[in-house]
Amino acid sequence: MPALRASQTFALALLFTALSYSAAFAHCFVGARFFPATLAIDDPCVADELSLPTISWSKTADTPPATEWDVSTEISKRITEDLGISIGDTWSQIHQPGGFTNAGFGNLETTLQYQLLKDNSHEFAELLGLIVDWGGTGASNSGIATPYTLLTPTYYFGKGFGDLPDQAGWLRAFAVTGEIGYQIPSRSFDVVQQAAIPQAVPWGASIQYSMPYLKSEIKDLSLPDFINHLILITEAQMTTPAANNFGNSWVTTGTINPGAIYVGSYFQVGLEAQVPVNRESGHGIGVLGQLHLYLDDMFPQTLGQPLIGPRTAAVQKPNF
Repeated sequence: MPALRASQTFALALLFTALSYSAAFAHCFVGARFFPATLAIDDPCVADELSLPTISWSKTADTPPATEWDVSTEISKRITEDLGISIGDTWSQIHQPGGFTNAGFGNLETTLQYQLLKDNSHEFAELLGLIVDWGGTGASNSGIATPYTLLTPTYYFGKGFGDLPDQAGWLRAFAVTGEIGYQIPSRSFDVVQQAAIPQAVPWGASIQYSMPYLKSEIKDLSLPDFINHLILITEAQMTTPAANNFGNSWVTTGTINPGAIYVGSYFQVGLEAQVPVNRESGHGIGVLGQLHLYLDDMFPQTLGQPLIGPRTAAVQKPNF
């Protein structure tokens, strides 16, 4: 079944790219601020979008470290103007030098999200979500699938600094986003591993500097067109053990990811380094890349419309 899901998503993506383009819609705009789809954490908006693929390479915290490849896809769709759902899956390969190789799909992940707030004048957005990793839907030999389900209610936010006084100048192009959740497994004890299943707090944040915002809202420096499409970004993606963690380390693990996102009219391409915050998070520097398609911009009259409710009016993006 996971392989079938991946092939269906790939075929759907080919269909999307084969169709003709139309007038652009706003994707995750809050006032004049555009929040891109970040690579390691989520942006603070419901939207119609497709990530295909997101690819990462890293080395695990094992001794000696194993090499891990992750290839994931995710499609998001608005049900109403403020309610959306996402469905995604990840294929992983973990190879221990001179030893075993685990490969396969992880559990199917769905996310239900509700847009709490979009304050255009203050470039501020809030979102609530419920992430569900459906236990037993992945391959047992993938190294990442679990037989139990994980429920993670999550709060997301985004804040642009365009409402600072004009005297702040270039600082107004900065923005921050973040998320924090609480991960609850559907059972407290793994009878196979004879170990407690911990609860955890996954959290993350990003700081962004938008060259499109600098050009359109602050000052046009006549920079090369490629530079004017970049959003410079550093993300942090962390997990902190919270409860039922008997016999395990209580150390927070995660990565700091500096990189950049190139924003086009209908897509974005992002590339980040993955720097482990400690030895428990991995060895060496990994790489994370993503191709992301804006379905609401590509197909504004069809796929870019909510399934229920009034049709969304077209809004042109600023001239990057």
